[in-house]
Amino acid sequence: MIDIDPSGILVRYNVKMEKAMTPEDAAEELYPKDSLIYPIAKAIFEGEEDDVVEGLEKAISSGKDPISLIDDALMVGMGVVTRLYDEGVIFLPNVMMSADAMLEGIEHVKQKAGRAPVVKGKIVTHVAEGDVHDIGKNIVVALLRANGYEVVDLGRDVPVDEVIAAVEKEKPLLLTGTALMTTTMYAFKEVNDRLLEKGYRIPFACGGGAVNQDFVSQYELGIYGEEAADAPKIADFIKEHGDNIAKIREKFHKH
Repeated sequence: MIDIDPSGILVRYNVKMEKAMTPEDAAEELYPKDSLIYPIAKAIFEGEEDDVVEGLEKAISSGKDPISLIDDALMVGMGVVTRLYDEGVIFLPNVMMSADAMLEGIEHVKQKAGRAPVVKGKIVTHVAEGDVHDIGKNIVVALLRANGYEVVDLGRDVPVDEVIAAVEKEKPLLLTGTALMTTTMYAFKEVNDRLLEKGYRIPFACGGGAVNQDFVSQYELGIYGEEAADAPKIADFIKEHGDNIAKIREKFHKH
């Protein structure tokens, strides 16, 4: 009988672990090493609003420009959160707590600086007409705001006319809609058609429990967002690459 050491096989197939890595361990490896930025990023990950403000205060008193800390510290911390969420290490409740902590941090630096940060762009969000389930939309709003976007939140059960009026007034770079019920998601088709009638070719990101990619692909402006976390990624893609619907679908739709 040949004596085989299984450890080499386990290493080869990436199943050898010295110890089970917790979300905190995973985050620790991603935090910036800067002694002023590290505690802010960690507080964002932990969703500790008071610790975020305390870290910002220390950084500002050390000479850091308050508004610069949005990109240099708050967004860095949120980047850790987003990465670990994408990898399945943490889940939506964690993301929501972190988003709230980041928004608190943004408000604090705005007060300290006496001016508002430059926003990436404006986005209109809503829940489909007839649908009162707004948890998904609220997550989308939190994540967009945490990623530097100004959000015009129309709320739930929003009539199609209100959606069109908001697009005409706000001129957003992206419109989002959520629907939980199959009976309400058909309002998205009406929104799409009305926008086209008025000459608006704005990307319209749709998601929610009732919605799937096949349905969204049927109408001209539709972009399917499988998860709430897709919303800021779609917005960032539009900022960088433009609002060509085909290109956005190529990036975010599954083929």
